Amino acid sequence: MRTRFTAQLALLFLVLILGLGFSLSVLTIKAMRMFNDETEQKLNRTLAHEMAMEFAPFLGDRIDVERIEERIAYLTGINRRIEIYLLSSTGMIKASFVSDNQRLERSTVDLAPLKAFERGDAVPILGEDPLSAQRLKPFSATEIEIMGEKHCWLYVILGGQEVENVAGMLSTSYIAKTTLRGLLLILLVTGVVGLLLFTLLTRRLRVLSEVMGDFHQGRLDRRVPAPALDEVGQLGSRFNDMADTIVSNMDELRKTDRLRRELIANVSHDLRSPLASIQGYLETLVMKNDTLGPEDRGRYLDISLQNTRSLGSLVNQLFELSKLDARQVEPEMERFSIAELLQDLVMQYDARAKEAGLILELDRPTALSPVLGDIALVERVLTNLLDNALRYTPAGGRVSIIPADTLQGVRIEVRDTGAGISAEDLPRIFERFFRVEKSRGRGRGGAGLGLAICKKIVELHGGLLEVRSTLEQGTTFAFILPHARQLGQ
Repeated sequence: MRTRFTAQLALLFLVLILGLGFSLSVLTIKAMRMFNDETEQKLNRTLAHEMAMEFAPFLGDRIDVERIEERIAYLTGINRRIEIYLLSSTGMIKASFVSDNQRLERSTVDLAPLKAFERGDAVPILGEDPLSAQRLKPFSATEIEIMGEKHCWLYVILGGQEVENVAGMLSTSYIAKTTLRGLLLILLVTGVVGLLLFTLLTRRLRVLSEVMGDFHQGRLDRRVPAPALDEVGQLGSRFNDMADTIVSNMDELRKTDRLRRELIANVSHDLRSPLASIQGYLETLVMKNDTLGPEDRGRYLDISLQNTRSLGSLVNQLFELSKLDARQVEPEMERFSIAELLQDLVMQYDARAKEAGLILELDRPTALSPVLGDIALVERVLTNLLDNALRYTPAGGRVSIIPADTLQGVRIEVRDTGAGISAEDLPRIFERFFRVEKSRGRGRGGAGLGLAICKKIVELHGGLLEVRSTLEQGTTFAFILPHARQLGQ
């Protein structure tokens, strides 16, 4: 079972609290011991000097141990927990006066701490305890003369064999016990409050984990509520953005898959129909070659040729659209007169419009600025829009080309008075192979790729192909070409 993140944090916090408590306890005990040593050393700073004055008469020709012990017994009223040593000028122990005749662990004592004490250095100054090979204790010391040897020392260990363990010190120190109890109480309160704070602070992490788990299980609508501005809030905000992107990508993949299936179905249909027609007429020609007259034979060949051309046009459009999708088409940008191009197109389509009983007109503004673009691709867009307008506008209708100078560039509109496009079909008008069933069915010609190609070409010029349409009133397509002067042409 995985350990929860909150429990891990709480455990880490408790370990830190316990470590802090232990460290503070050790430091407190050490500080108390140093305080005790300092206090005792300050209170007994002159003790060795006073004893030296008492012992001086007994250190002349020899060390009178008995008389010294008598004076020590008398002086125990001053400090009952002392051990006294007479040291040579090199630190060798000449005589010792300790309780219970304990065995000495040292035969010499380092004189450096004694000299520091004599100079008046800051206390506590700890010296070597002859009863221990390692222990250091507070002391009082003074120089004396022993049997004519100068610079000898009277060395008094303070505290004697006082209990050294921590429990013993605490049992004799109310202040130490009170301090440690207060410290433990503070640590306990801090631990409880810290755990509560950890629980509160990690609540949003738990919420984030739950939301991410639900999202992983397929609940794609789950989001982190109202992310805050701190790091956890930023993490929640990033997750929300990521979730939105994933959902958007999944929707786009579904749409792409749907379009792919439609593309395959439409391509199959548009290829199968003319191929079936060509096959049928060619088989008829083969089977009835001897019985068919020249007129029927010519008609069958013309129909087969038309279907072949239709297939070629469809393949070319598919190839052109695939290159545009793959960005393999690089427009050859040049400065040209859009007014002249529009005039040429009107002259080109005028006869066809009159034959269909339509009015084709060009709204001529006083002047149009030169534009920047690939003239061949722009002409491809305009011819496709004009083909559609003439094809789907009934006799007696009107097709208008309306150019206008704007701040963004030259805006070109191709407007017709045809059947129009419904509001339901309008958002899909630029999808490949899409045809409006009622007004622009397969029987009217076109594979449904022209507008998709036009949209891609306009986008290559940095523009957007717009469409407005109302049923029974007509349709308007519009796009903007940049001024040549905008790009330094």
